[in-house]
Amino acid sequence: MTKRYTVSVLGCGWFGYPLAKQLVDLGHQVKGSTTTAGKLADLQSAGIEPCLFSLDQDEDAGDFFNSEILVLGVPPKLRSGSGDDYEGKIRRLAERLKRSPVKQVLFISSTSVFSDGGRVLYEHDLPSPETASGKAILAAELCLQDCARFTTTIIRFAGLIGPGRDPGRFFAGKTDIPNGQAPVNLIHLDDCLGITLTILQRRAFGHVFHAVAPQHPQKQSFYSKAALASAYTAPKFHDELLSWKIIESVNVPNLLDYYFRCNILE
Repeated sequence: MTKRYTVSVLGCGWFGYPLAKQLVDLGHQVKGSTTTAGKLADLQSAGIEPCLFSLDQDEDAGDFFNSEILVLGVPPKLRSGSGDDYEGKIRRLAERLKRSPVKQVLFISSTSVFSDGGRVLYEHDLPSPETASGKAILAAELCLQDCARFTTTIIRFAGLIGPGRDPGRFFAGKTDIPNGQAPVNLIHLDDCLGITLTILQRRAFGHVFHAVAPQHPQKQSFYSKAALASAYTAPKFHDELLSWKIIESVNVPNLLDYYFRCNILE
């Protein structure tokens, strides 16, 4: 990236923290938020300007939103079962952003905005979420896209794998798992980072991107091999195809010319 940005990363967790560190390494001014006071020193030591901030509260965020670009990577709290008023939090955040210098918002969304309708789905397809979290995430997408004060870019991540998210553990030792023939939709952390950084590099703002690995093996094959590769007990699936979806992308190859770094079959 030749242009240097001021970037605020809201949510320096599994994805946000390594993204912020890579942005620092590329020479950008980076601000990072956390909800845990004990992580502030870690952000500081990585060259990230730390901020203690939560979407749950309307506290003063200091200089955090004084940036050109905001990466929003805070998902709904799934355990609440109702999206945890996620839409309301995003609406309050959007109002805050309207009063800030932020011109570009990169919203880390999810392929859960699509139901398992037995289709191949691209960015131009209309979302139809079934779960509470999927509905909350779609509402957040629409809320941010409705704000003319800034441009919103949507990045829909598939199931996340990588450091700390070993797919071998997901179903290890379990039995009687339905829908074993269903295709998987996954993405490795390295490609989450690669796609996001390429969007910034190319200034490919205002689009929707499906961040999903191009390989879609059957669930029973993929997770059984992953479990054995990590020395776990292989799960047992029902050899059947019930509900399914395959998420693909037009915009990642065509607008970003991006080539995936990780083959999930390897």
